[in-house]
Amino acid sequence: MLWKLLVRSQPCRLCFFRKMQSTPKYKPFLAYFTTDGQSNKENKRTVETLYKFSVDIRKIRSLKGWVLLEDETYVEEVANILQELGADEAVIASILERCPEAIVCSPAAIDTQRKLWQLVCKNEEELVKLIEQFPESFFIVKNQENLKLNVQFFQELGFKNVVISRFLTTASNIFHNPVEKNKEMIKLLQESYLNVGGSEANMKVWLLKLLSQNPFILLRSPTTIKETLEFLQKQGFTNFEILQLLSKLKGFLFQLCPRGIQNSISFSKNAFECTDRDLKQLVLKCPALLYYSVPVLEERIQGLLKEGISIAQIRETPMVLELTPQIVQYRIRKLNSLGYKIKDGHLANLNGTKKEFEANFGKIQAKKERPLFNPVAPLNVEE
Repeated sequence: MLWKLLVRSQPCRLCFFRKMQSTPKYKPFLAYFTTDGQSNKENKRTVETLYKFSVDIRKIRSLKGWVLLEDETYVEEVANILQELGADEAVIASILERCPEAIVCSPAAIDTQRKLWQLVCKNEEELVKLIEQFPESFFIVKNQENLKLNVQFFQELGFKNVVISRFLTTASNIFHNPVEKNKEMIKLLQESYLNVGGSEANMKVWLLKLLSQNPFILLRSPTTIKETLEFLQKQGFTNFEILQLLSKLKGFLFQLCPRGIQNSISFSKNAFECTDRDLKQLVLKCPALLYYSVPVLEERIQGLLKEGISIAQIRETPMVLELTPQIVQYRIRKLNSLGYKIKDGHLANLNGTKKEFEANFGKIQAKKERPLFNPVAPLNVEE
């Protein structure tokens, strides 16, 4: 459980949890339901204060009931800080119900956290909205000094504050890294980009897009990233082709490992009955062939074949493999409603994003409904 891991961490964190001697190592299922014995052990002052702020105690008991057993809590202090930021009673109750750990966070630590988050938030209103949406990201951190240094580092790299705030809420683990580790990974990514022919002028833009799309790259091992690029070179991909994959896949390429790539390549080669050269061209058209697992690729190819689409058609437009079987079925039904038989035509009309498909569908529909002659044009009739 998350809170047990947090207990073992250093006390410099935002929330410092103490193990309760009376709390068993593994809680029985029924322990999450209120019993008279459990109620008697709860900190009555904590419970009464939570009621004061209209918090649903049942939700806390079922989610993180252990916080109600703590001798020292800061319900009122935490609520007051949130009120000062502009949160109303309903928002405060929602935050405490979804992140009960907040009530064991010291007011001093919360105040420090508030100042750190305000480095990237436009105003207090925006800060409250972020805390309401992602309370755990705000109240549960390992090291505030790491957080501060990493925020400053990302700002120096050129990230906009709105992007950094997104990192804080949806990829908070990257701030657990010592800033030196993140700097080391950034340097490796820059070197990798330049080594395969990327230009110095475009490197900053590429890096910002890369991390904006997938900040979790910073949690990867530098060794794995090097091995992945070396593996692609051994498979016959030129530096220019690898640069193309880096541009198309961005962060996803660095989420791969050589074994996974090898399995996907071997499966695709057999499925499409093609040479190494042909397979490379398919991969460059559809990089999804690299990062989708074999079961996913097999499911999608089988789904297309069941709809009457041939392997030759898939080879011609491999990007269709980026669509789930459910999306394929839905789009084929829509096209069939217009009398368009996808198995007899090109898959381009099936392909693309939702917006692109709807635009193509609209064009086909308009063409089908267009009259063969202009009904208001005068006819040449002999007297």
